[in-house]
Amino acid sequence: MAATNLTGVVNNYLTEQRTREDTQAVESLAAVFGPLMQTAESPSLNIRLRESADSLDGRLMLLDQDGKVQYDSFNTFCGQRLQLPEVLRVLSLGEMSAYGMHRPGRETVNRMSGEAEADYVAYGVHELLDSRGRSGAIVYVSRIQGMMDSLRSVRIQLITVFILIALAALMLALFLSRVLTTPIVNLSRTMRKMGKGDLSVRVPEKGSGELRQLAENYNIMAAQLENLDKSRNQFVSNASHELKTPLASMKIMLETMIYQPEMPAEMRQEFMGDMNHEIDRLTGIITDLLTLTRMDNRSDALNLEDLDLSAMTAETVRLLTPAAEKRSQRLEVNAPAGLGMRGDRTKLNQVLYNLIDNAMKYTQDGGTIRVSLERDGGNLIWRVRDNGVGIPKEDQEHIFDRFYRVDKARSRETGGTGLGLSIVRQMVTLHGGQISVESEPGRGSCFTVTLPANGKGEGA
Repeated sequence: MAATNLTGVVNNYLTEQRTREDTQAVESLAAVFGPLMQTAESPSLNIRLRESADSLDGRLMLLDQDGKVQYDSFNTFCGQRLQLPEVLRVLSLGEMSAYGMHRPGRETVNRMSGEAEADYVAYGVHELLDSRGRSGAIVYVSRIQGMMDSLRSVRIQLITVFILIALAALMLALFLSRVLTTPIVNLSRTMRKMGKGDLSVRVPEKGSGELRQLAENYNIMAAQLENLDKSRNQFVSNASHELKTPLASMKIMLETMIYQPEMPAEMRQEFMGDMNHEIDRLTGIITDLLTLTRMDNRSDALNLEDLDLSAMTAETVRLLTPAAEKRSQRLEVNAPAGLGMRGDRTKLNQVLYNLIDNAMKYTQDGGTIRVSLERDGGNLIWRVRDNGVGIPKEDQEHIFDRFYRVDKARSRETGGTGLGLSIVRQMVTLHGGQISVESEPGRGSCFTVTLPANGKGEGA
């Protein structure tokens, strides 16, 4: 029963989170494509639609009031009337938006989402509005097979864990003597408290032998669960802040444009630019999450090629120099010519770019960032050193954890989603390398990336 309940909680949490994310995405897209259907030319609108669909890893369609597809990012349903329950709810029943997850069969899923060997698909629909009112609807076909596979895997693991715990408890109850009853009662009491949500409880580590080891191992597991729960809550707080603020800003600007039809064209254009910027920020957060998910599932394979790491280092520093000069910062590079390896150009470039950009954010105006590349035996070593604010010692062991942020105040200037360094570590790990940090508060930080020169990483 406990396994079933916990599985249900996980299932509901992930499903509600995905529904919320997809609904927010299609709502944001509706605000963009509603006016575009009235004013934009077909080629440019098609390009914009495909770019938005690619960023969401799904399919987008624009429908008129009769439910007929006018634009399709797959370009296969144009001119056809889309008979989906969610479409009928929006276009026929007058609802603003609708969302649903379905299991219509693999053939239908493949035809709708382009995802082969998938059983599940989700449809998000939102009304489109232009200057004359409702003009149709936008349909987002979301690929959710990965989420469903994860839920099934979690369900099996949870059931297995609870079965093992039940068997262990039964064996202990059968073979342990009365002298050993108290530690078992303590463990059972602690497990009940944890099952009710109190992850701070621990088992007294008394006695010796197997029971003491069991208590120690249980406390380690409980500490890990507590840290995971804290990380999740911190992420929810960060993500809520990062998502809520731009959405609120866009809503205010959009309402201003709606209720002030005589607004000057210059101000309207400025508002549209601001809303486009906020949408880009939201897309960036979602893109980071999708990037981590793809790397976790090993679906984001490496595109290996022979790279001139010396030239890449110099080019990345050159691109970031103007931004540094705006803050009177000095970017220094030491990358001897001829150092290269086999690797993924895009991912390694993002690793170095993110580390330098991060150093610039946390270095005061007039500071110095030094970037170096050297060979050490069979490895190539990148170092990005700054003389900025540094990282507190207690934070250094968590700096690469997902959703972990040293900036607890969530500064919009220097803070992020807490995913950047996690993505960097994943990309370095895929290349068979390692990343570490040395830092002293007030004196700066040094990030070191060690990569095998032969490029024999996980994607090789």
